[in-house]
Amino acid sequence: MSAIAIAGLVFVCVFGSALFGLFLRGMLPEHHLSSESKDVVKLAMGLIATMAALVLGLITASAKSSFDAQNSEMVHSAADIIRLDRALARYGPETKEIRDLLKRAVAFRIHLIWPEDGSAPGNLDSPEMTRTAEEFEDKIRKLSPQNELQREFKARALQIGGDLLATRWLRMAQLSDPVPLVFLVVLVFWLSILFGTFGLFAPRNTTVIAALVLCAVAVSGSTFLILEMHRPFDGLIKISPAPMRYALSQLGQ
Repeated sequence: MSAIAIAGLVFVCVFGSALFGLFLRGMLPEHHLSSESKDVVKLAMGLIATMAALVLGLITASAKSSFDAQNSEMVHSAADIIRLDRALARYGPETKEIRDLLKRAVAFRIHLIWPEDGSAPGNLDSPEMTRTAEEFEDKIRKLSPQNELQREFKARALQIGGDLLATRWLRMAQLSDPVPLVFLVVLVFWLSILFGTFGLFAPRNTTVIAALVLCAVAVSGSTFLILEMHRPFDGLIKISPAPMRYALSQLGQ
């Protein structure tokens, strides 16, 4: 389910609870709406509001941390690709085929993650990309250094290539870790209780309805942002392709 669909479902839940509270207000006996009853309910809702704020803050911080980590890894990968290309270039002309393979692999990865037509990215964990990475590493291993300098650049290229592979597998593992469903369910349940209470003790007028709508939009909007940041290569909030495109422009020079 898309982030927009889930955010819309959250809006329906919380605003629907508010409308149910407004409806229930007209059916309850008057003594249920006394000042003493309101004070007790407000205390209970204060506790729920505090817990909801803590959980929402925790999920938001986790999503932002995940997005920043993915972005940092992409920037470091771009820098490592340039370092790898320069190490191969300094090894000698024997590495031209390997460097051409590296450039094609980077161009393919950019096209896969950030399609020019704006469509959804392809399978980032495709077997083709894995085979290309392993083929690239095998070609480096087959190099036959003729002197100490070439041996140094071969060792450096193998190390950087290994780091790039490790970063790729780490990125795939992080992408497979979605927002915990139980957190969202519990959070929406608490928010629905809160909005139901808002409607229960609120007068029926346009101003109140508008305020409840805006609050429900804000809550569903925060849910949308959380889900979007957990999908850094898809949706409206994406990691920028600029570092990888810069790396591609530097390859082969």
